[in-house]
Amino acid sequence: MSPKTPDLETLRRLYSNEETGVFHDPRLKAAADGVFQAGGRRKWPFADISTLLDAPYRPEVTEALLAGTPVDDLDVALVGVPMDLGVTNRAGARRGPKAVRDIERVGPWNRVLDVVPGQVLKVADIGDVPMQSRYSLDQCHADIEDFFTRLSAAGITPLTVGGDHSISRPILAALAKEHGPLGMVHIDAHADTSGVYEGAKFHHGGPFRQAVLEGSLDPARTIQIGVRGGSDFLWEFSHASGMTVLYAEEVMEMGIPAVLAKALEVVGDGPTYVSFDVDSLDPAFAPGTGTPEIGGLAPREVQALIRGLKGINMKGGDVVEVAPSYDPTNVTAQAGAQMLFEMLSVLAAGR
Repeated sequence: MSPKTPDLETLRRLYSNEETGVFHDPRLKAAADGVFQAGGRRKWPFADISTLLDAPYRPEVTEALLAGTPVDDLDVALVGVPMDLGVTNRAGARRGPKAVRDIERVGPWNRVLDVVPGQVLKVADIGDVPMQSRYSLDQCHADIEDFFTRLSAAGITPLTVGGDHSISRPILAALAKEHGPLGMVHIDAHADTSGVYEGAKFHHGGPFRQAVLEGSLDPARTIQIGVRGGSDFLWEFSHASGMTVLYAEEVMEMGIPAVLAKALEVVGDGPTYVSFDVDSLDPAFAPGTGTPEIGGLAPREVQALIRGLKGINMKGGDVVEVAPSYDPTNVTAQAGAQMLFEMLSVLAAGR
């Protein structure tokens, strides 16, 4: 018998079947204590209303922000932005927040980062951004910017579920008012730095060109990871502005550790935003999106990238382009929920 293997009597003494939630490792016990209630009961994952990451639902925070009332008991707001008026082809990302809310049992413990985010940070799902018109893209962007300006001024870090990728522009505009120009780790199949289409500049193919030109995004501190596909000719602005672009083929050749090292070098210690487009994943893993591109990343690779950002000066992040109508399996929404949890874990581990 190995000296590290306890005898049967010791195991019986330590792990009796008479109790639920018996843990002797303090790390595991800390996670379990936040899950098991008195008597060893655990909340049913299929009960009650669905929220992002099963966080407490606090719509009163949104009401307070809109009323100009101080909010001082929240660190991280999980926010839905159900808007997809900026898509170029397959609509449906407006249903992304609802689909991600329906995913249960993500967390509570991040084993790799060794953190239970809900025990480190005050986190809540505060509902969706109130938008005045379901028909006006420009009005939706104005409403998004106003809401996130209020969130940022209150000292609350936003993690957002869209919605199409155009929502990142007004969010960056809002955060920049508080933090100055942000750097960005952008994981996507598309660089999203194209120009005006048919008289519109706020579409999901160009939010980061607009963010740079508006002064809210620092291109020298921006890295775009996983870019690929037939739209590559549209991304001249990424290179011309000084962004670092790592194509999917380069990611494969470099390996995740080298890609992560490059990302940390690019963003440095300044304020940084993290944007994850679910179409960065190969459609084998995430078919439920508006612009799928073959040859993409695997979920495990993206998890490693986001987890590796522990310690950056992260001021917010988003998960976008989940379009559940194209995925009857819900695996796309599952990936979106998991990456949202990884971002929350990075914020918590940074504490």
